[in-house]
Amino acid sequence: MAETLVFPEPARLARGPEIVGRTSASALTVENLRAAYRRGIFPWPGNAGAPIPWCCPRVRAILEFDQLTPGRTLEKAARTAEWSYSIDRAFPEVIAACAAADRPEQEGTWISPAVMAAYTALHEAGGAHSVEVWRRGELVGGLYGVDAGGVFGGESMFHRVDNASKLAVLHLAGYLRGRGAAWMDIQQLTPHMARLGGRAVSRVEFLSLLRDGLAAPRSLFPARGSGLATAG
Repeated sequence: MAETLVFPEPARLARGPEIVGRTSASALTVENLRAAYRRGIFPWPGNAGAPIPWCCPRVRAILEFDQLTPGRTLEKAARTAEWSYSIDRAFPEVIAACAAADRPEQEGTWISPAVMAAYTALHEAGGAHSVEVWRRGELVGGLYGVDAGGVFGGESMFHRVDNASKLAVLHLAGYLRGRGAAWMDIQQLTPHMARLGGRAVSRVEFLSLLRDGLAAPRSLFPARGSGLATAG
């Protein structure tokens, strides 16, 4: 039987260590993942078979939707009629594609079979969601992440054609903004996200934003299985 973890409350995390604990992959349960994300904590798996650290970094990254800077090339690409988008239509395919994505700066992927199974279970329970980008009926890009209860945290993305993952971010930003959200957690400020307008914040600022976001009564996603689709 999987262990139910007890995570520190955000007030205790502010000046605590970045890693709040290490567990086996069996602790990646729906209940533990939900409890962690609501406290600003996420699992950061490393080498296969190694204990999984649960992290709340001292420096976090967020994407504020009114600070999005897609750039002229991406804006032009977004206006073409060849793209269409959906939410939660193909979660297993999206997370599998994220796991298979080439990452030259990393040795392999942290999205192990155990991680894929855990987040797919969270998706089935309504807590994890995917954005899909389609071109002529083919899945060419997307991302997945976790709804902590009114605050979305991005986990990973992929693209099979140029700009597809960035278009997934733009679509998600517009979608979340339409439901009252002003920002999303992107965990790390990668060059990719920095070009879109992401910024680094301290852990204290992030936890304050998270607290305020969770206190706002909003529902970000429709019921599981609706396969929300939108036009290009």
